[in-house]
Amino acid sequence: MKKIAVLTSGGDAPGMNAAIRAVVRKAAFHGIDVVGIKHGYEGLIKGYMEELDLGAVGGIIQRGGTHLNSARCPEFKEDAIQQQGIDNLRAAGIEGLVVIGGDGSYRGAMDLVKKGFPVVGVPGTIDNDIPGTEYTIGFDTALNTVVESIDKIRDTATSHENSFIVEVMGRDAGDIALWAGLAAGAETVLIPEEDYNLDDIVARLDRGAARGKKHSIIIVAEGVMSGSELAKLLNEKTGKETRVSVLGHIQRGGSPTARDRVLASQFGAHAVELLMEGKAGRAVGIRNHQVIDYDMPEAFEKNHEADVSLYTLMKELSI
Repeated sequence: MKKIAVLTSGGDAPGMNAAIRAVVRKAAFHGIDVVGIKHGYEGLIKGYMEELDLGAVGGIIQRGGTHLNSARCPEFKEDAIQQQGIDNLRAAGIEGLVVIGGDGSYRGAMDLVKKGFPVVGVPGTIDNDIPGTEYTIGFDTALNTVVESIDKIRDTATSHENSFIVEVMGRDAGDIALWAGLAAGAETVLIPEEDYNLDDIVARLDRGAARGKKHSIIIVAEGVMSGSELAKLLNEKTGKETRVSVLGHIQRGGSPTARDRVLASQFGAHAVELLMEGKAGRAVGIRNHQVIDYDMPEAFEKNHEADVSLYTLMKELSI
């Protein structure tokens, strides 16, 4: 293999640049040229490509976002559009592709594999919702951003003796809410994977008030409901006002943590190794502290599962 390409797709995640850098430098170490495809699958079908040498990826390991940009591309589901992307790759002399992204990005990658083009997937999403790997690139950074924000919100909640609802990202997966809730000592956490009981939330607030606690933090993943919706339900139930903070896209930005930089470097390098070995349709991941790879369909044919033991522990510790 003499030339490969790399693209980032879907929502950006801190650490994507570290993965791009690892792909380029691992390939260069083995004498392989790398082409960067700009704007994800949209750039693939429009031919937005640039040569990535060692200098092109210098000074990006510490940057959030993605050097290659990203974009949604619904039309890539069409067979003719996929074939156009493959034709563009082959016309540029590209023999393999590394796709960095989440569930939708993997589906697009598998479509290319089914048409005979070698692709390897690298999990890049702050939601940590890719089955087959324990952690995804960007999750640790997003988690630390959320915890830092909650710590600051708690200062205000304590000062004004108010309860706060903090809405975090997580449409189908509650890992950010769950891990942040445990790390920040939240009194209640609502995630899509677990049913909630409004009376139980009120009871927790009442128990805290009975022992003199004048503030509390409730974390809700956006996939359960919005923070304002939860505040309205609690107001109707208790007659008390609850403040709401929506963290939004701040969770996606920022310089990646050391953990995300190391993980992304390992993932990007392993992806190149797989292409060199002639393996396609594989997804990179980590299990039990070991970098592994597995059949890509496993990443989107199975459902993400939250760590129930963490959820149980959070409820026990927030009594």
